[in-house]
Amino acid sequence: MNSELHHPALGIDHGDARIGIAATDPLGILAHPVETIDLRTTPPIDRIAGIAGERRIRTLVLGLPLNLDGEEGPAAAKVRKFAEKLAARLPEIPLVLVDESHTTVDAAEKLRQAGRKARRQKEVIDQAAAVEILRRWMETGL
Repeated sequence: MNSELHHPALGIDHGDARIGIAATDPLGILAHPVETIDLRTTPPIDRIAGIAGERRIRTLVLGLPLNLDGEEGPAAAKVRKFAEKLAARLPEIPLVLVDESHTTVDAAEKLRQAGRKARRQKEVIDQAAAVEILRRWMETGL
């Protein structure tokens, strides 16, 4: 399948206080952090729609938090409701849900290895988790 049909893609790490955003390049070779949306100050659907338009996004990739047993719990239900709202706002862009298990842990470890101290990770951890979500999606072969 031609990956250019799916890129650039926007990775979304949904949290209770913040949403991390990452994007791929137009060819789907690399994923990079974009921004963190603070839910206290910014309407997330509006901001994501703005980013999608600015970057000519072709696919939305939203992390779905699964329980350790692989089942969906309350957190997944919350993300699914968010996905419905996002899909309604951006019906022309396909939305894919990807298991986000351990993405924040993986992102924190990579930041630590890169020399980012734990208290400074807070600033970028949500974006780094969104990068991990995109990487997982890209590894599936689209």
